Amino acid sequence: MKKINKVLVANRGEIALRIIRTVKEMGLSTAAVYEKPDSEAYFLRFADQAILIGDGPRKDYLNIDKIIWAAQKAGADAIHPGYGFLSENPDLATACEDAGITFIGPPPKVIRDLGNKVVARDIMKKAAIPFIPGTGALADGEEGIREALAFAAQQGYPIMLKALAGGGGRGIRKIAGEEELRAQLPQARFEARSAFNDDRIYIEKCVESPRHIEVQILADAYGHIMHLGTRDCSIQRRHQKLLEIAPADLPPSVLEAMHQTAIQAARQAGYVNAGTVEFLVDPQTNQFWFMEVNTRLQVEHTVTEILTGIDIIRQQILLAEGGRLEIPEERIYLVGKAIQVRVNAEDPKNNFMPEGGKRVDVYQSPGGPEIRLDGIVYQGYKIPTDYDSLLVKLTVRGYSWEQTIQRLKRALKDFLIVGPKTTIPFYLAICDEKDFRNGQFTTSYLDLHPEIFNYPDAEREIAKLSRLIAEIHSRKINPYAY
Repeated sequence: MKKINKVLVANRGEIALRIIRTVKEMGLSTAAVYEKPDSEAYFLRFADQAILIGDGPRKDYLNIDKIIWAAQKAGADAIHPGYGFLSENPDLATACEDAGITFIGPPPKVIRDLGNKVVARDIMKKAAIPFIPGTGALADGEEGIREALAFAAQQGYPIMLKALAGGGGRGIRKIAGEEELRAQLPQARFEARSAFNDDRIYIEKCVESPRHIEVQILADAYGHIMHLGTRDCSIQRRHQKLLEIAPADLPPSVLEAMHQTAIQAARQAGYVNAGTVEFLVDPQTNQFWFMEVNTRLQVEHTVTEILTGIDIIRQQILLAEGGRLEIPEERIYLVGKAIQVRVNAEDPKNNFMPEGGKRVDVYQSPGGPEIRLDGIVYQGYKIPTDYDSLLVKLTVRGYSWEQTIQRLKRALKDFLIVGPKTTIPFYLAICDEKDFRNGQFTTSYLDLHPEIFNYPDAEREIAKLSRLIAEIHSRKINPYAY
């Protein structure tokens, strides 16, 4: 056991605030890091200490040396990486070890092995875990193209090009034929190099319109591993998740098989701490295949927490200290259904274009039973142009699928965000769509339901009134009184 006293949060925005809250609940001290564009960021107000690490944007949050320096300057004996940025970088975990700082996450070797998609597949193969047919890292140049063509000839099109170091939906391209393969492979390498500083590409057989299901796991250093149920993350744009549901609507026997496969995968990899094992599922047969392991906290962890009552970040800290898993199995009884939506300052009708630079003139959030908000937005908040456009994550829970949808609709309608366009009307349109209400959706959901984007743009009367009130408050006069 190694008692943690002060945690440096190596992240920003919503997730930094989320981590800080749990750390403070545990009676520990907190330190935050920030770049100059984040100098007035909301999350900084809640940390015990805030350390400027550079001019940014983004590059300093990705600088391991600066993160370690900040932890040492703050006297922090642990670092939590959140999600994104350095959260799945084994070099940060190694640097923490070298500096005598506890990394709140898996060991460096586990992150490195599972971050390499080809190595991860080999690990799962040893455990006899089903996975989608694929290649190793393709050779450079024409030899790599020949390898790709040979795989396509054997498995048939479509196939998926994937970045070896990929994540978050980046570096993924669906290929329908030889001509497209020849054109897209060099571009995929360039995109992978830009995003991950690693241009290696591999290929997987494309499973058409699958469901994307993941299992949350917790593992201690003594061989104890448990699952916290499933999440359905099938509704996505460009391979990035938009809306997450827990638990997945699958037959009990399939869910149990998936739970046990996830535990087996974690055991084979030597996993410690919190992680997520992801699968693709055939919606017709419910056959499933291993896809990857995310060696970090997921954005959508809130839907699991609201169902189980378990604070996953608290568990991460206890496991990083060397503690044993002591959650009784009977606690993992998922009552009802939960949905999380990411309320972003984006225009869904314009290819989800971010609304960077705009201000939130009026902000009013929903409340009521079984509603949770994780966000950083407030009246006067300026949408960043340099960072993610996430305003707030809304998570709701009900005792049935129908009740959960109705509660989500009510909460979305109770939101009042005047200023930027947001994804709220887009989610309201999904709530009214027949297939969604019937629980029928796959990763092709948005492509098969383009009518969702035809939601009305009319501003609600309450929003018009709130804008007027905000203007009167700002100018000290009623501009329409003369």
